[in-house]
Amino acid sequence: MAASCVALLFLSLFLPLLLLGGWKRWQRGRAARHVVVVVLGDVGRSPRMQYHALSLAKCGFSVTLLGFCIGPRVLRYGIKVVFQAVYLLWKLMWQEPSTYIFLQNPPGLPSISVCWLVGCLCGSKLVIDWHNYGYSIMGLVHGVTHPIVLLAKWYEKLFGRLSHLNLCVTNAMREDLAENWRIRAVTLYDKPASFFKETPLDLQHELFMKLGRTHSLFRACLEPSDPTTERSAFTERDAQTRVVTRLCRRPALLVSSTSWTEDEDFSILLAALEKFEQVASDGDSLPSLVCVITGRGPLKEHYTRLISQKRFQRIQVCTPWLEAEDYPLLLGSADLGVCLHKSSSGLDLPMKVVDMFGCCLPVCAVNFKCLHELVKHGENGLVFEDAEELASQLQMLLSKFPDPAGKLNQFRKNLRESEQLRWDESWQRTVLPLVMDSRCEGL
Repeated sequence: MAASCVALLFLSLFLPLLLLGGWKRWQRGRAARHVVVVVLGDVGRSPRMQYHALSLAKCGFSVTLLGFCIGPRVLRYGIKVVFQAVYLLWKLMWQEPSTYIFLQNPPGLPSISVCWLVGCLCGSKLVIDWHNYGYSIMGLVHGVTHPIVLLAKWYEKLFGRLSHLNLCVTNAMREDLAENWRIRAVTLYDKPASFFKETPLDLQHELFMKLGRTHSLFRACLEPSDPTTERSAFTERDAQTRVVTRLCRRPALLVSSTSWTEDEDFSILLAALEKFEQVASDGDSLPSLVCVITGRGPLKEHYTRLISQKRFQRIQVCTPWLEAEDYPLLLGSADLGVCLHKSSSGLDLPMKVVDMFGCCLPVCAVNFKCLHELVKHGENGLVFEDAEELASQLQMLLSKFPDPAGKLNQFRKNLRESEQLRWDESWQRTVLPLVMDSRCEGL
């Protein structure tokens, strides 16, 4: 209670001064080619908003990218929202005046209302990019009937209707926004950036050697007879010719990435790996398996503890945090991707699968309502319902690995031939015409 009173006092004292100072700045006039891109959170975990900023800049706009820390957990929703609202309002009002404010949702509390207010005061047009619904994510923790979840849903519906333009990530979300929220949106599918592509073999080798310095599962089981030859668990570089080749009996490399949150149940993968190991131990048609799970998040410690309790013989698992430039290289070097993202709303798609497809990496993904808009079962990957089905898919795809005639290579071939659109081309086709006006026709 005391903290809330302090927050309200702070708001009442400083908000008028903040608005007055900001208003004087905005009175000088808007910059027709300036856009503010807002993420109420870690910009590093918001690649889509990064891509928006880069695309706007490439098309001649001046771009300001605002990202904010969520704050310590000891701050409860009330006080956190107040301080975030004041801080965001201050940052927006003292930015160079802009024509558009691009806002990621979720999180939309309190950013939607603040950005809408700034737009009203200063003539900026609010563009909301709907990645999911914030209230549905909160519902995973608190339950769908919790008062704070119901309040968040009311808030998103009310202020979401006040935006000038809405983008969303799937057709299913576009239809839901139209039918249940009375919001008209344009679907802009996530697309991979140009740096998500298959990794050349020499770069694969360099990556494996680098990762081997900190993770033993990337190191060779047997040292080469020639001490000048470089060997990883998967590749070998000849000392004389410097040519890199794949090892004949290398393990299969399985990759998954996660934010370690409630919408991804990694116990499914662990149970599937246990079943895979049981079958692999009965014969030699299945390879040993290296499983790399990347990312950071609140549930990582929980799952790391579960992983450490497993007594795998033919499976090795690690959970590294990769440097930004190494992540696309790893996807482009892997044999199979696994996605356990299960949308809280059933209306968004996992961007990690988009990136995997950009690297021509086949994927096994857990099923949910609109996944078919991205993963075509039997064409570019497989969809599973539970751990048992995933285990069967792993066995089928990795049988006689690395069989060039196997289903895994057929999926990869299909991805290569699919001529996927990249982000820049998709953005210029879909978004650029929407944000152009008479003052930027020359773009």
